[in-house]
Amino acid sequence: MNDVVLEYSAAGLGEDDLDGFFLGWREPPSPARRVQILHSAHLVVLARAHDRRVVGFITAITDGTFSAYIPLLEVAPDWRGRGIGTRLVRAMLERPEGCYIVDLVCDDDLVPFYEKASYRSSDCAGCRETTIGIRCAITLP
Repeated sequence: MNDVVLEYSAAGLGEDDLDGFFLGWREPPSPARRVQILHSAHLVVLARAHDRRVVGFITAITDGTFSAYIPLLEVAPDWRGRGIGTRLVRAMLERPEGCYIVDLVCDDDLVPFYEKASYRSSDCAGCRETTIGIRCAITLP
């Protein structure tokens, strides 16, 4: 984990910096769209290796006052299991000062990871609209 430095800006980020991310996505964003996503986020934290390669990132959108939402957390496959994702989540939770809530939605298999990173699962309904339709999930106790 000490071989990774966190940066709080996407300034200067290019398409080549985000190769190796969005793997396994049904319809991954194009390289240009990936850069646009990070530049458009209200808050971004990058994890960079000693050679300046981006090895992970997290984004958030916020109203700056009450709430924030974390739509993306990605860690390069060859860097997973080193605590980088947890470190990115914790760094992001410190960023939106004064926010009452910082929410995220994740797949069921990722709940244990987020619980280790200070989140707790809640019984709620969620709905995710995608380009191929609406997928709804309801988590019951």
